[in-house]
Amino acid sequence: MGVVAIIVKIMPDSPEADLEEIKSHTSKILEGKGAMNLSFEIVPIAFGLNAVKAKFAWPEAQDTEIIETSLSKIKHVSSAQIEDYRRAFG
Repeated sequence: MGVVAIIVKIMPDSPEADLEEIKSHTSKILEGKGAMNLSFEIVPIAFGLNAVKAKFAWPEAQDTEIIETSLSKIKHVSSAQIEDYRRAFG
């Protein structure tokens, strides 16, 4: 079974959203579904709004639709979208 590297952009619903809380919920959800080597980056968007980018390894055979669906249900998350999906080697 192969492994893929995925980057997901998680957009909060407002600039006041607690990004640490979003990261915590994201971590619990993704690791519970099989994600490995999870890391986060805060990316400025505009007008004080920041997005959270989650980078992680994912089993290639596992469906990725559950990622966006599960993360979009987190409180104060407007959307979650896979930005990058590539096969990982090594």
